[in-house]
Amino acid sequence: MQLTWLGHSCVLLSGTKKVLVDPFIEGGSVTDTNPDIVAITHGHSDHMGEAVSMAKKTVAISEIAKYLKNKGVPVESMNIGGTLVVDGISFTMTTGVHSTSIEEAGLGFSGGTAAGFVIGMDGIRVYHAGDTALFSDMKLIGELYHPDVALLPIGGRYTMGVTEAMMAANFIGAKTIIPIHYNTWDRIAADPQVLKKAVERTTDLKVTVLQPGESLELLP
Repeated sequence: MQLTWLGHSCVLLSGTKKVLVDPFIEGGSVTDTNPDIVAITHGHSDHMGEAVSMAKKTVAISEIAKYLKNKGVPVESMNIGGTLVVDGISFTMTTGVHSTSIEEAGLGFSGGTAAGFVIGMDGIRVYHAGDTALFSDMKLIGELYHPDVALLPIGGRYTMGVTEAMMAANFIGAKTIIPIHYNTWDRIAADPQVLKKAVERTTDLKVTVLQPGESLELLP
């Protein structure tokens, strides 16, 4: 499987199928990725992104799924704690500690609750935390699903920052950690090298810092 960080929280997993998580990049478009499946962690505009205009098969929490269905998007609904298999790809929806609403639908339109995903494809499990604070049940995500890779937000202010991500990495125990959701704007500025140095100095985990558009090959 190939994992490509397109920027912000947008990640493309390319293997048996192409799975695009949170289809938004600042100042650009992700439509040319042509995914088979889109996954949405929550309803904020910097995560819903181009989900409506792309109109690809989408996986989302029930409230977002209802909104997308009304927009003509083919969508599979699920909720926290559930697992869904779509075209042979498994999606387990995990908790996210974050606010959420569907901003395009107007003020106060519920987006359910924020979430993350453990995505299983080609013998590899990728945990995309979405936007979240640190929470102790990340230990359970590690113990239950044993992700090979964890994508963790580090921008602070709206999500956990570098310090909290260090502890999250230990809780989850994925051998490869990839920081996301940082440096898109000044208010979420962060230095991923601080995370890399601290985690690799104190654990056997590896932090891989990708540039937008850069890919990492993952082997089972």
